[in-house]
Amino acid sequence: MSIPGNLLTTAMAVMPHTNIDRALETALSLDVPFWPQLPNYSYYEDMYVQAAEHFPGTQLDMENRKLTFSIDKFILEFEETMAHFDDPSYFDVSESYSPVYHKFLSLDLSDRPAIRGQLEGPVSFGFNVLDQDDRPILFDDTVRPFMFEFMAKRINIQLDNLKKLNQNAFMFIDEPGLQFLFSSMAGYSDLKAKGDYDLFLSMINRPRGIHLCGNPDWDFLLNMDMEILSMDIYTNAEVFASYAQSIKRFLNNDGVIVWGITPTGFEDFEKENLNSLVSQLESVWSILSGKGIDMDHLINRSMLSPATCCLINPDKEKTVEKAFLNVQKLSGILREKYNI
Repeated sequence: MSIPGNLLTTAMAVMPHTNIDRALETALSLDVPFWPQLPNYSYYEDMYVQAAEHFPGTQLDMENRKLTFSIDKFILEFEETMAHFDDPSYFDVSESYSPVYHKFLSLDLSDRPAIRGQLEGPVSFGFNVLDQDDRPILFDDTVRPFMFEFMAKRINIQLDNLKKLNQNAFMFIDEPGLQFLFSSMAGYSDLKAKGDYDLFLSMINRPRGIHLCGNPDWDFLLNMDMEILSMDIYTNAEVFASYAQSIKRFLNNDGVIVWGITPTGFEDFEKENLNSLVSQLESVWSILSGKGIDMDHLINRSMLSPATCCLINPDKEKTVEKAFLNVQKLSGILREKYNI
């Protein structure tokens, strides 16, 4: 496996910074760095907007920070998109959409245990982007299959670029929308959704994983064909621990879990300390150990991260940077305790 465990640190990509160098320095402070997404710096840095680059039918209103879709525009632009289908640069994130990504690609990161990239996943993108009738494009039987293929292509191109910097590079598919996937959705059944996502993952090169902060169908997610799952255990500890058999199966298949434990929101951050966070995390591990999961193997297949992204703190990036520092301290405490 190229994805490290052993309680090394990484984080989700969306950050509140407006200074590219400061954001990148913060990302590089973790064991497994990534290129930050900075929507407060530019609307182009919004994760949905970055995923939408060159997607036919999309319309970007920079002044009002709004992304929409037109089926008529999709039909008009589809042929041009297909004409570029073998052009890697067409599917990569351009410098206009993320200067920080291109600065990241210029760094020497060969000595890191791994590096990571990310792109918004098709379910979340399809939920968030609405067509001319204010209907999510995920429900459009014409657009949806192409959307899955388009996003897979973009993920693979980015992963290829990152592997040139570090052979252990991997990708997060950011999918906050997965927590809504199996709620009542007219015209898109559970069976169809699962089949679509299995096919989508089969189009993505390894290593591949999913990041989300919500509370999805964990059985479905843990049984996907992927190598890494990043989640918010700080908020979802009780419910996640109840899926011990699926967690055990995932770990036994050499899956890695990124435990998002350090809060980034100002209020939650202020009420916690390193001891309380260690206690919360170990309480989950203790439950899983009691249900037959080998603790040494769990530690070996685990990483640590902040719990969530946060763009709305009154102190802007300061609490987020403190959370990044705390997750490093937490890693040190636990690695010493478990003799890593």
